[in-house]
Amino acid sequence: MDQILTWVPGLDLVPAEETGGPLLVADSWLVEDGRVRGLEWHRRRFTAGCADAADVPEAMVAAFWRAVINRLPRHGDLFPRVELIGGPEVQLRLRIRPAPQRGTRIRIWVPPGEDPRHTPRRKGPDLDVLGGLRSAAMDAGADDALLTTRSGLVLESGTASLMWWDNDRLNVPDPSLPILSGVTTRLIQQAAAGQHIDVVHRRSRLEELDGREVWLVNALHGVRPVTAWVGAPVSAGPADRAARWQQWWQAAAVPLQAAPVFVMTVAGLLAWVSICRADWMGVRCGDRRRRAPATTPGPGPRGTSRRPGAGAAGSPASGV
Repeated sequence: MDQILTWVPGLDLVPAEETGGPLLVADSWLVEDGRVRGLEWHRRRFTAGCADAADVPEAMVAAFWRAVINRLPRHGDLFPRVELIGGPEVQLRLRIRPAPQRGTRIRIWVPPGEDPRHTPRRKGPDLDVLGGLRSAAMDAGADDALLTTRSGLVLESGTASLMWWDNDRLNVPDPSLPILSGVTTRLIQQAAAGQHIDVVHRRSRLEELDGREVWLVNALHGVRPVTAWVGAPVSAGPADRAARWQQWWQAAAVPLQAAPVFVMTVAGLLAWVSICRADWMGVRCGDRRRRAPATTPGPGPRGTSRRPGAGAAGSPASGV
């Protein structure tokens, strides 16, 4: 059962009930006996999403993040999710959840129509839509659905980043396309570059993936090769490299370090809370005072998991 905690600025995480506010931002990662992968990139993506969605000050998110890291258990397999919940006063929230069973391969359904997301570069608001799409994929005999542009360019699945091999080159969708900045694909690309493997940004159609080794990667499952394409006249290629890269991903986990705890006087604490609340007042009172749009970490040299989102509650079963 999920444990839900809401952050009280300047204090700590406190137990909370489920609320009906909209899920503005979400981020999740796998914790295995206190070991994690790419946590700093998850923090940066979540921080950028909070700034983009509701002008939440970076200092406030940083304090919340420290409380999250210190609260997470160091034993067992967990799939925690941090959230920004909308409402009269937006809330930063932690959801501590057990990790679901992980998979080693994936079947992908190719639905008719284009990507239905409204905010593809920010994880959270579209989880309900993606959850419905994944349910349709399961009805079709697959595990997840491929997302494409109106013109047919491949993007990613509803819960994971897309990668494929062309001879010795590792290909990923061009970061200028409407895709989420995936943490796991970023880590793989960095490792590939360190092995002198060419990483190529592509604007490709599904038929260009015919017979190729194709992966869907995210923070929950790591590397999963596509073993079947459902609803499309393309075939899955042999997964010659997937096992070795999944071993690399398993070995990439590092211990979760405790975040520094800062000690303040009562006067200092009250002043800090006052500053944060003043900076956040535009959100609470409806005066957006928008900054320049924040950029999420790009897929670049590029970070998920996603899963069937049932509103703010969501489901960890596939990586949300």
